[in-house]
Amino acid sequence: MSPLAFIRREIFGATQAEMAAVAGVSQSTVSKWEAGLLEPGRVEMERIRKGAAGRGLAWCDEWFFQPPASSDCKAPEAMRA
Repeated sequence: MSPLAFIRREIFGATQAEMAAVAGVSQSTVSKWEAGLLEPGRVEMERIRKGAAGRGLAWCDEWFFQPPASSDCKAPEAMRA
């Protein structure tokens, strides 16, 4: 799973359209992020980070680059085995 797909599905529990609204981009841009065709910019990453904080969600900036299985940040409770 791509880092952005992990963030969208496991952290936000959102559809691509909902994630697009959080990041201030189109749904097709989120799809391209997840497919590895584009990467979010600093502005979009900040919007996602603020969106997580505003919802009281677990957060780690490393998730933009690696999902928790290979990250030093702890995964949310639901992800722990």
